[in-house]
Amino acid sequence: MIRQVQKIRIYPTNAQQLQLAKAMGCCRFWWNYALNKIIESYKETGKSLSRSGLNALLPNLKKEFPWLKTDVYSQSLQQTSLNLSRAFINFFQKRARFPRFKSKHRKQSVAFPQSVKVEGDYVKIPKIGLVKAVFERRYVGKIKTVTVSKDSCNHYFASIIYELEACFINGKGDKILGIDLGIKDFAIVNDGSKTSKYKNPKHFDKHYKNLARKQKKLARKKLDSNSRNKAKKLLAKVHARISNSRQDYLHKLSRNLTNDSQVIVVENLNVKGMVRNHKLAKAISDCGWGMFVNFLSYKLKREDKHLIEIDRWFASSKICSNCLYQMDKMPLDIREWTCPSCQTKHDRDENAAKNIRAEGIRIVQSEGTPDSARGGSVRPGLGIMTLSFGYCR
Repeated sequence: MIRQVQKIRIYPTNAQQLQLAKAMGCCRFWWNYALNKIIESYKETGKSLSRSGLNALLPNLKKEFPWLKTDVYSQSLQQTSLNLSRAFINFFQKRARFPRFKSKHRKQSVAFPQSVKVEGDYVKIPKIGLVKAVFERRYVGKIKTVTVSKDSCNHYFASIIYELEACFINGKGDKILGIDLGIKDFAIVNDGSKTSKYKNPKHFDKHYKNLARKQKKLARKKLDSNSRNKAKKLLAKVHARISNSRQDYLHKLSRNLTNDSQVIVVENLNVKGMVRNHKLAKAISDCGWGMFVNFLSYKLKREDKHLIEIDRWFASSKICSNCLYQMDKMPLDIREWTCPSCQTKHDRDENAAKNIRAEGIRIVQSEGTPDSARGGSVRPGLGIMTLSFGYCR
């Protein structure tokens, strides 16, 4: 059994939007209340509150605030307790930062872990009713959890977690691909016989003028005015357009590479450290390297293929792929170089892709193929989970 996540666009009516707003507000209130209780308990006793301890507070809290009983599905509050306990587990295992209080001005969400059904082109949600939805792909399986979210553009989405049989067919590709990620060319891919370059679309630059214009208009609006709220939504739509175009490109590229391969080898890049370089931070962030590797990881894993991450300190650019001679230094401004030993002329990125592929083959031969990229899952104990935005890419 595997778990497949499908994110779909939903269109609630005005009455349903009001019900969802109340439910999201209740869950946000309970998250902040529970987080505050945990912090106070730790300061006073040196011990935290468990998930069951948090849920034990709910009956009395519902008597004090009756709207917690009438405006939200009871299981949604318990799911919030579970999410908070997982957030602390991720923090103590150094996979995430300390849990923060939630604001009503940011993205809102509410989870429904039970009693959700898909009926035709509608999603039936407890206390909300039948909500119009757009499905680009259908799954047949048990629905585990549905999380309804609202973004800054006032668009509503439902993330449905299905429990399915292992139904993903292993692709026909049998290649071992070495991928060097860059800025000028997003991905340089070597399959042992040829090297392919995929250009960086530079999504942010395409929308830069429009984004700057919208930001300038927002800055001139009076605080807490309706015109400022409208300008804020227009700015949010530009950011959403950039994000959607980036994800679409990364999904399509990762799907093509997954179809052509059995093993993909990438470098374990320290993106967080690289963006500290203020000259390259915007360009690196716009690429979405981490998101791309994540997409490759789950697409390969659900088809029983493999992703290998080699050490970030591996000198892929300095080593001659022909004779293995290693240069002492290789500044970033050197894009082509000649090996002093065998006189082979190298393109820096193509040579790096060849060396990454060769190192991946060495790891496979010496250690075997790992099941996934290094690094723990942010959601421990949930089994295999994949993400599909509307359809299987």
